[in-house]
Amino acid sequence: MNFLRTIRLSLPLFGLLLAAQVASPSNNPGDSTKPNNPTESGPRLSKELKGQLNVHPGQSLKLSTDLGNVRVHTGPAEALTYHILLEADASDKDAAQLLKRFDVTTKEITDGVKMHGQILGKGCTGRLWVTFDITLPKNFNVDVTTGGGNIEIPDVNGRVSLTTTGGNVTTGSITGSARIQTDGGHIITKNISQDLTAITGGGHIFVGDIQGEANLHTGGGHIRVESIAGTARVFTGGGNVSVGKSGSQLYADTAGGQIEVGEAFSLVRARTGGGGIRVVRAGGPTQLQSTNGSIYLTQINSAIRASTDAGEITAWFGPDAKLPGGCNLESNHGDIIVYIPKMLPITIDASVQSDNHHELFVDPSFPLKVTYDQKSTVHAEGALNGGGETLRLHTDQGSIKLMVMDANRQVQMYKQQMEQLKRKLAELQTMNLNMDFSNTMPSPDK
Repeated sequence: MNFLRTIRLSLPLFGLLLAAQVASPSNNPGDSTKPNNPTESGPRLSKELKGQLNVHPGQSLKLSTDLGNVRVHTGPAEALTYHILLEADASDKDAAQLLKRFDVTTKEITDGVKMHGQILGKGCTGRLWVTFDITLPKNFNVDVTTGGGNIEIPDVNGRVSLTTTGGNVTTGSITGSARIQTDGGHIITKNISQDLTAITGGGHIFVGDIQGEANLHTGGGHIRVESIAGTARVFTGGGNVSVGKSGSQLYADTAGGQIEVGEAFSLVRARTGGGGIRVVRAGGPTQLQSTNGSIYLTQINSAIRASTDAGEITAWFGPDAKLPGGCNLESNHGDIIVYIPKMLPITIDASVQSDNHHELFVDPSFPLKVTYDQKSTVHAEGALNGGGETLRLHTDQGSIKLMVMDANRQVQMYKQQMEQLKRKLAELQTMNLNMDFSNTMPSPDK
């Protein structure tokens, strides 16, 4: 969509300054005194600016503008062309002056091109639409800042920095590092070959594969990532977090949403203020904390600590689990159900506050000693298969069940949950990178 800004030039102007000389736009800038086709806001006056600059692959575009949508396209390797469309509401008395007072400067510099769009002068009031269409080589670095509008770029080979005060940002695959920031819009990007920083004040963040480190932050939207190879820090003020694969340390935090991780091959620390947590495969040290939600672990192959105030905990230890450290599962008000391979060497220390509604159930094949103390607490202790690292289980107002794991059932659940997560994450690949954000984005599945 075209970005609309109401301009009152009698107020202080934006504080965006850039020293640049005017490059030669086309001899016919496309000034128009006739209204274009009517739109929902009425007829518009328009003005076009066009130009071409000589560039080389590997150089950079540095564009800053007070306002406007920015759309980047890829084309021939030795040229950068631009087409800028300015539109004003024909019913505004200052419409023609608004078109004249939006100034664009371009400059060829050592490492590429600088462009700057700004509003000049004072005394006009009205509405102005601005759209930049820029075509550049695919092997190019892109640095775009707009004071308000959407940013769209295709697949590029180079560093990328994209900033908007309120629009949405969509990108293709980026061979290089990327930094993307919007004060409130959505961020959708495909694969990133190096590090990614993506920050939005409240929109969603959808990403494909990240080969480097990741820093993803939203004030309240959902975050979905297919895979992250490097260390990842993921935060949302209230949305859900979904990560298909984590190859290094993963730190995930949401103030109230759900957290879902597929395959984790290293440390995972996840915390939610209200939702549930699911980790399909925990291959490294894992720490999970939920205030009110349940915690579900389909295959545990390493040390784990999990706690929830009001939810349940269900945990399956993998058939080849090797525990380098102890495990601790604790729920204040929920049940704890643990499935253990029959031949896993492990030491059990389980306790539950006993009353008429809560119990500690132990599979008869586990040779554990069950005792009761004067505080109505039931303990189950013992070493399985010669003992090993200690698994501590405790609930104050729930029940505990220790069951023999059914390997076939676990494998079936593992495959099913991974397929569900992959389908959810694959939805972002079907999204049109040129989608019209004027309509509300579909909410991710809960």
